[in-house]
Amino acid sequence: MDEKKPVSVVAALIWRGDRFLICRRPPHKARGGLYEFVGGKVEPGETKPEALVRECREELAVQVRPRDIFMELVHPYPDMTVDLTLYNADLVSGEPRPLEHTDIRWIRPEDIPLYPFCPADKEILEKLRKRPPRHQP
Repeated sequence: MDEKKPVSVVAALIWRGDRFLICRRPPHKARGGLYEFVGGKVEPGETKPEALVRECREELAVQVRPRDIFMELVHPYPDMTVDLTLYNADLVSGEPRPLEHTDIRWIRPEDIPLYPFCPADKEILEKLRKRPPRHQP
């Protein structure tokens, strides 16, 4: 039974002006030390937007409002396959704090090459680098 069912994962693309939020995974976790978008696994009985709101609260102590889907993809890792849904999300309240990550940063799309990201994020990052600058409140 080496057919692994993909794990449903959600993540948030949160903008502040011309920068978006990235988080560094703790060293003891799979893909430790790499950057990613805030998020995590969808728990049984949760919708994807509900999971996103919960994960952002647990990982950053913020309230977010999921909007449209920026991108969906499936990526195989040696230990699991992720079915990732990245939402555009608004920061509703709170200032992001790294409760589970070792670092959080607001970066511009042109800063992407300066940070080592999780392999699943490669397509997303390429799309972000090609899009015109975005200004959000």
